Amino acid sequence: MSLKQAVSSTDHTQGKKDAEIVIVEYGDYQCPYCGAAYPVLKEIMNRYGDQVQFVFRNFPLSEMHQYARPAAIAAEAAALQGKFWEMHDAIYENQEYLNEKFLFELAEKIGLNRSKFIKDIKNAALEEKIDSDFESGVLSGVNGTPSLFVNGRKFDRGAEDLLEQLGEIIKQL
Repeated sequence: MSLKQAVSSTDHTQGKKDAEIVIVEYGDYQCPYCGAAYPVLKEIMNRYGDQVQFVFRNFPLSEMHQYARPAAIAAEAAALQGKFWEMHDAIYENQEYLNEKFLFELAEKIGLNRSKFIKDIKNAALEEKIDSDFESGVLSGVNGTPSLFVNGRKFDRGAEDLLEQLGEIIKQL
């Protein structure tokens, strides 16, 4: 499987902008497997952030995880205040407490303007962004989370294996 939608300016990225290695994660904020992958992906960025670009795309599995979509909306609303990654990290680091009220507490904790956040979570453009991420995942063959793509190709093993193999991948470049 390959990534059907190229990384663009609408994506949330961190690391080196023109990196030779681009990792795209389709994730669900309430998914326990995404929660387990989160610290591994953080370690990848700590170790290789100057050589890797990391991209997060929303893939909320709403039928299974009732707070996945509200969490994605909260992260997108935080992005409008320049704090996507702070909200992304806060959600994953507190995943076991996830509910709609707690998302407001996180917004306050990371220093978002509360009234703007309340207004922004009702913005239809955020729903459209999440739907667009989800649709791009479906087109790329994503059927579960987390789904990782490395340089456009589906990585069929877990984040732990990616951490182990990344050093080798970088050496080959």
